[in-house]
Amino acid sequence: MARSMWKGAISFGLVHIPVEMYPAVSDKGLDLHMLDRRDFSPIGFKRYNKNTGKEVGWDDIIKGYEYSDGDWVVLSDEDLRRANPEATQTIDILAFVDASEVPLIYYDQPYYLAPGKGGDKVYALLRDTLKKVGKIGIANVVIRVKQHLAALHCVGNTIVMNTLRYADEIRDSTELKIPGKTAKTSVSDKELKMAMALVEGMSEDWEPEQYHDTYREDVMAMIEKKVKAKQTKTITMPDPDEKPAKATNVIDLVSLLQASLGKKPGKKASVDEDEDDDEPPPPKRARKPSEEEEDEESTPRRKTAAASREAVAAKAAPKRTAAKKPAAKAAAKSTATKGATAKSPARRKKAA
Repeated sequence: MARSMWKGAISFGLVHIPVEMYPAVSDKGLDLHMLDRRDFSPIGFKRYNKNTGKEVGWDDIIKGYEYSDGDWVVLSDEDLRRANPEATQTIDILAFVDASEVPLIYYDQPYYLAPGKGGDKVYALLRDTLKKVGKIGIANVVIRVKQHLAALHCVGNTIVMNTLRYADEIRDSTELKIPGKTAKTSVSDKELKMAMALVEGMSEDWEPEQYHDTYREDVMAMIEKKVKAKQTKTITMPDPDEKPAKATNVIDLVSLLQASLGKKPGKKASVDEDEDDDEPPPPKRARKPSEEEEDEESTPRRKTAAASREAVAAKAAPKRTAAKKPAAKAAAKSTATKGATAKSPARRKKAA
C-alpha cells in the first residue's frame, strides 16, 4: 500500500474519528514519452525564470497568486493551512442521503480511509452504521488547495470517500441535440421488445475481473512486434488510399436487432446457440410403395410402409433393408396362414 496522502479526522456530530487517506485507484495507461523525430532523443522540460531565462531548482520554487497584472501575493503551505485549520484537517459530514439520490455523474475520485491511531472502534461504529441505515455521508474535505464535496460509503469493511463534483461543475445538456418523444423517433412495441430481449440476453453478474484494457494489450503487442522486426525507428504513416468508413443512417432497426439477437455475446447467448444446433432435421417424405407391395395384404402393407418411413427419416440404408425383412416375413406368414385355412375344409371332408 502507498503512503498516506492525508491525515486528519472524520467529524461525525461530536465524534471525531482519526483517519488516514490513501489513493484507491492507480493509472494503468501507456507511458509514452515525447521524442525528437530527427534523432529520436527524449524531450525534456526545464523550470526557468521568465525574467532571466535561468533554470530554477525545486528548493527555490514557492507558490503565489496573481492579484493584479504582474503583481503576486506569496502563499506558503502554512498560509494555506492557517486560512482554515479545521477544514484542512477534517472530513466534516454535513448530512446523510440515499445513495440512489446522487447521480453517477457527480462522482469523481475515490480514496480509501483507514483508521488512525486509536480510532479502530469509532471507525467501526461509523462503518456499521452506514451499512445498517443504507445511506451515504455527504461531507466537505480540503485536499491540497481545493475544497471538495465528498460521499462516504462502505466497500466491504472499508470506508471509501468519493470526491463529488459541485452542481455548477456539471454542464447543462439542454444545448445538445437530444431526441425527444416525437413521431420521427417513436419506437414501436416490436422494436422495444426485441431491444429488451437483447438486453436480457446480454445480462450477467458483475465480474470486474473479466474486463481489462484490451487496447493497451494490442499496443504492447505491436511494440513487441516492431522490436522483433527491428523496426524501432520506423515511423508508420497513414495509408493515403485508405478512406474512413462513411456513416450510414439506420433504416431497418428491426433487422439490426434480429441480427444482434442472432450473435449476441455473453453466457446466455452461447446456451441459446447450442440449443438451436441440437434441433433435429425435418424428416424426409416416405417412399411410395411399389405395385408388388400393394398386391400383398393390407395390414402387412401398412406395417411395411411405416417401417420404410422410419428408415428413410433415419437416413440409413442398412436400416431400410432391415425394415423390409420383417415385412417380408409378415407377408410370408400371412400367405402360409391363408394356405392352411384353405386346406382345412378338405381335411374335414376326408374325415367325414
